[in-house]
Amino acid sequence: MFKKAGIIGLGLIGGSLAKALRNRCGVKEIVACNRNIDVLEMAQSEGVIDAYSTDVTDIFCGCDIVIICTPVGKIFEYAEKLTKYIDKDCIITDVGSTKLTIYENMKKIADKITYIGGHPMTGSERFRYSSSKEHLFENAYYILTPSENVSDEKVLKLKSMVEKIGAIPVIISPKEHDYVTASISHVPHVLAAGLVNTVKNLDSEKGYMHLLAAGGFRDTTRIASSSPDMWESICLENRDNIIDVLTSFEEVIKNAKSVIKNGDSNEIHSFFENAKTYRDSFSTATPKSYVRRYEIAVDVLDKPGSIAIIAVLLSSNNINIKNMGILNSRDKEEGVLYFAFDTEEQRQKSIELLRSMNYEVNEK
Repeated sequence: MFKKAGIIGLGLIGGSLAKALRNRCGVKEIVACNRNIDVLEMAQSEGVIDAYSTDVTDIFCGCDIVIICTPVGKIFEYAEKLTKYIDKDCIITDVGSTKLTIYENMKKIADKITYIGGHPMTGSERFRYSSSKEHLFENAYYILTPSENVSDEKVLKLKSMVEKIGAIPVIISPKEHDYVTASISHVPHVLAAGLVNTVKNLDSEKGYMHLLAAGGFRDTTRIASSSPDMWESICLENRDNIIDVLTSFEEVIKNAKSVIKNGDSNEIHSFFENAKTYRDSFSTATPKSYVRRYEIAVDVLDKPGSIAIIAVLLSSNNINIKNMGILNSRDKEEGVLYFAFDTEEQRQKSIELLRSMNYEVNEK
């Protein structure tokens, strides 16, 4: 596979890739570049990386692969810097959420590098190294967009790496990638941020909207907590596709406003029925999930010790609780305690265990 790997940008994705490369691909030497030296020191102390720098230096010499995990607007800049230290046989890839602009820029240095665009369809609103984990890519689609001058051998080598870290490789063109991700990722982030800002602007001094926001609002807007720097870069890089999709969305909202204003019962029902049918065709327990979340809600009495009993029960059965919380609104929720787990296997194990103890569990 790869003997020496380099990572540029040691956040959630970069950190998770470093851990997966070490533990699942058997990479013996991993070097990393990051602006925050505290993160680099932490990763080295954990044995995730072997050497580091705060900029691209000769530590990248001899790398078989370098993965650039920075905002998309910085990817080509780092690729240019790498040409001083790597040979053409080294694979340069990235994890950027847009591809066509990067692909066009990489043509300028095509005689010096082997570039294969990459985009793991996973992540979370937590984007720092401290949230990174080896299994982040399990059962997630990992898109590859190889450039024209790359050999099949190199593509197969990167594809093999993607499979070893637990992901499912999909090979498509940069142009198609950008239109697809504008529809299913970029515009949803814009809409989530827009909905949060709308509620912020409409809320009164008493703050009831902020107080009562839960259930559907919380789930719909969760991704609005993602990195502003990353989404600024994505919107600028993929602006044409994002505008096209937003224009289509405007038409949908315009029609929805019209049928609601006219009190057209049949059309209102069709609006929600069509969305429900299509949305229900997605399965949260398959690789089609964009962000992996393994959650349950448990219905319990509000009394001292309720949370502790469940926590001890799960931990004593070697089930790790990734996150937990109290649901203050039962709007569309069947349970008062929320739990999230690392894997679908642990989620299913917790469901079976809790139900065997007569707890009412909603699989969310």
